[in-house]
Amino acid sequence: MAVQTTKGSLPVVILKEGSTESKGREAQKNNIAASKLIAEVIHSSLGPMGMDKMLVDSLGDVTITNDGATILKEIDVQHPAAKMLVEVSKTTDDEVGDGTTSAVIFAGALLEQAESLINQGVHPTIIVDGYRKAQKRAISLLEDIADKISPDDKVTLGKVAKTSMQTKLVHRDSTYLSDLVIDSTLAVAEKEDDIYKIDIDDIKVEKKSGGSIKDSKLVTGIVLDKEIVHGAMPKQVAKANIALVNTGLEIDKTEFDAKINISNPQQMKSFLDEENKILKTIVDKIVASGANVLFCQKGIEDLAQHYLAKAGVLAVRRVKESDMAKLAKATSARIVSNLDDLSEKDLGSADNVEERKVEQDKWVFVEGCKHPKAVTLLLRAGSQRVVDEVERSVHDALMVVKDVLEKPLVVAGGGAPETYVATKVRSWSKSLEGREQLAAEKFSDALESIPLTLAETAGMDPIDTITKLRAKQQKGEKWIGIDVLSGKVANMKQSDIIEPLVVKTQIITSATEAACMILRIDDVIAVAKSTGPPPGAEGGAPPGMGGMGGMGGMGGMGGMPPMDM
Repeated sequence: MAVQTTKGSLPVVILKEGSTESKGREAQKNNIAASKLIAEVIHSSLGPMGMDKMLVDSLGDVTITNDGATILKEIDVQHPAAKMLVEVSKTTDDEVGDGTTSAVIFAGALLEQAESLINQGVHPTIIVDGYRKAQKRAISLLEDIADKISPDDKVTLGKVAKTSMQTKLVHRDSTYLSDLVIDSTLAVAEKEDDIYKIDIDDIKVEKKSGGSIKDSKLVTGIVLDKEIVHGAMPKQVAKANIALVNTGLEIDKTEFDAKINISNPQQMKSFLDEENKILKTIVDKIVASGANVLFCQKGIEDLAQHYLAKAGVLAVRRVKESDMAKLAKATSARIVSNLDDLSEKDLGSADNVEERKVEQDKWVFVEGCKHPKAVTLLLRAGSQRVVDEVERSVHDALMVVKDVLEKPLVVAGGGAPETYVATKVRSWSKSLEGREQLAAEKFSDALESIPLTLAETAGMDPIDTITKLRAKQQKGEKWIGIDVLSGKVANMKQSDIIEPLVVKTQIITSATEAACMILRIDDVIAVAKSTGPPPGAEGGAPPGMGGMGGMGGMGGMGGMPPMDM
């Protein structure tokens, strides 16, 4: 039934049939409960001892991961408030690449703490103001304790990449993978006045099951999951001169209807010969430019393939547009649309272009580019599930190395900065007047949910661990955190657990904003899909005339007999 509001004694239909509305405390309670459930789903995945989730979609495809963003994306959350927490993890993943699980756990803890204040009669707007002030204070505290490093300090970059992968399935091979990640990131980095700019899209990640993680390698060029178009073409070209063409090596069809009248076989032969001549001319232009390797974005006709093979040119067709752009960056070639323009200066170069078999597939490797601004990471692992997780882990590692290169400020991990900031914000909150002070205190309690969860997933006693952590932090040991692997409270900097500052600030910012938005909602109106005319509007009667039911067919009017027509 449609939700109604009453004005005096007259019922007024506002919403569509089947719509629902929940107001005030009920709406807040529902939203907070849904958000807490989302945080609960992934909280066991935090940290090096965090557990993985197996996600099975409607088609039966399996994903095994402990990456917060991947878990929440795959489980297809329906609740509107819970979807906002999914957005938090997605934003964190897109912006900084790591900390997705922490962001959702922190947002859930903020809402849980706010719920206890709402139950005590504190207005949500006051909680939101307190949270925003505490967030500002927390970020400035983090910036104060962050250590500045040299962007090209490979040792620290290695620690950052390894810390990111320490929580993943690949942690045993994190040293090997972190070297690949750093080399690939520095290869594509653009440096301007000591400031690095990196586009992660310039690092192409190709994955193939088979072999082990140690078989993964960095290719200083591009790997294409395509094969050479013609069997007679060379399978390998050393000292390659590469042409990139984004037009097809085909006879263009006219855009308008055209007819050719052929009256005898000789005319037919002339027509076919002319087509052959056109294709020969196209191939001659490519050969004349000095190219011995051709990458084409569109199709290559059979006859053109024959002529190219005869000329000893290695050709690949239907290369993706994104791969063409990467090839241009890697080989310094120019993508040509009109073959009449193709000249020697448009060609790129590589030491070796070769077709190789990777498991059952044939792939083309473009290697040994002199100053590649695009490279390829070829990832291997024992099975498809593992190689998928390796790819997710490497993505996170690439992102954190990029973060540190672009903003070279780092903090220790293991819950150390969160505990430090929570302690400082708690004592700072005393300077706030009014009920905002309570909200700032709750913000500190929520921040401590990160070290608490870390202790929990490591099988340590959460209460004992957090009290020990606080005591040591109070003595001024700001890098004391939870060393999950040894099950002790220790100096995380000495344990080489290092994280980018931007990851920590992003976690706090995005989680606080989402929690504040959810807290400000006091009315949830869910509109049902339209299933016909509005209630009471049968027979075309205007909405609101529901009280005149029975007018359809003029029935029920004092028992009047039907008229004879």
